[in-house]
Amino acid sequence: MNEVRIANGLRPLRADWRLERAARAHSSRMLRTGTFGHGAFNARIRGTGVHAKRFGENLAWGQGRLSAARSILRTWLASPEHRANLLHPGYRIVGVGALRGSFAGHRDTLMVTTDFAGR
Repeated sequence: MNEVRIANGLRPLRADWRLERAARAHSSRMLRTGTFGHGAFNARIRGTGVHAKRFGENLAWGQGRLSAARSILRTWLASPEHRANLLHPGYRIVGVGALRGSFAGHRDTLMVTTDFAGR
């Protein structure tokens, strides 16, 4: 993510353990329940203790080559909403939760939640 941000003239993101914990918990919940969606994003983010003016979230899941970080980034960059989150100039911190498990009848699926925060 930071390579893409720097290539677009933006500051790199710093990892934040609170956002990472929330992202990992959300990825785990999606794998456990067999669902894919943002759910109660606002409540979940408020519970992190991170104070910021703006928050965002990108989700992805994939298998095999589609679960590679570069593949997920290409998919996000091709989506206007996901691209806007990834390249938002005010975001300063990020938490990524990438877990493997079974999803939608597929084994060894990578479930990714990425939470952004900043101004």
